[in-house]
Amino acid sequence: MGGRRQFAAAALITMGALTFATAGAAGAAQARTPVSAMTPVSAMTEVTAIPRTASASTASPGPFIAPGKTLKLGAKGAAVKTLQARLKELGYVPGKLDGKYGGATLTAVWAFQKVQGIKPTSTVARRTWRALESPKAPRILVPKGKQDRVEVNLTLQVMVLYRGGVPKLITHISSGSGIPYTEHAMWNGKLQTFSGDARTPTGNFKTTWRRSGWHRSYLGQLYNPIFFYNGIAFHGALSVPLYPASHGCVRLPMHVAEILPGMLGTGVPVHVRGRFIR
Repeated sequence: MGGRRQFAAAALITMGALTFATAGAAGAAQARTPVSAMTPVSAMTEVTAIPRTASASTASPGPFIAPGKTLKLGAKGAAVKTLQARLKELGYVPGKLDGKYGGATLTAVWAFQKVQGIKPTSTVARRTWRALESPKAPRILVPKGKQDRVEVNLTLQVMVLYRGGVPKLITHISSGSGIPYTEHAMWNGKLQTFSGDARTPTGNFKTTWRRSGWHRSYLGQLYNPIFFYNGIAFHGALSVPLYPASHGCVRLPMHVAEILPGMLGTGVPVHVRGRFIR
C-alpha cells in the first residue's frame, strides 16, 4: 500500500469518524492483559477515575484572547488559523496551520476538550474558547515518572508525550475495544484463526521495536508502529473514533503517527492507566 497516498486521505477519513460509525478493525494487535472497568467518553464533564495527585504547569507561554467566533468542521479563515496556532502552542497537534478546519484539527480539538473536561464535539464555541484562554494541563498519571515518558489515559482516550517533564505532544487516541474477537487471516502462507479480548493492557512498559510506513500484522495494517508490549503498539490508523475501537493497540490520527517516531525513541517508559466503560 502507498504510505503517502494513505496519509493524504487521512484527514477525510478522520472527519468521517465524527459520525461515530467507524469502528473498523484494521490497525491493532491483540492484547491479553485485561483492564478492570471503564468510564464512557460521553460522561466526561468531570474525570473521576484518576485522582489529581499532581499536575504539570500549563503549556501556555503567554496571554491569549480568543476570537469568540463559533467554528464548525469545514470552517475556513483567520479564526480557524488562530485556533490551530493556539492548539499547537499548547502541545496539541492540529496539522498544518492553514486556516482550514479539517480532520487533523478536529482530533486536536477533541484531545483539548477531553483534557479540559469538556464533552468532545466538532464545534468550537464559547466554552472551548474560554478554556483555550486559561487551559488546564493534562493530569499527571505518574507523578514520579521519568522526565521523558509517555502516559496513556484510557479514561479520557488521550496520550501525552513528556519531554524534560513538559507535555510536548497531546493527542486523541482510540484504544482496545474490550470486545472479544475472533479473526481469520492468511498468515505465514496459511489461513489461521486469531482470538483475543481486545484490551489495551494497563501497567508500565517501554518502547521497543518499530517499523516505518505501513506494517502488516495478522490483524490489519499499522502505520509507523512503535511497539511497547508484545504485539501492542502506538500506530496511525485511518479510523480513530471517539470510543475504544482497536484490537488492543493505541490508534493515533495519521498526522500524529507521521511525526511521533521523530519524537519518541526506544526504551522510553510508557505508562498506561485508567478505564473506560462502553
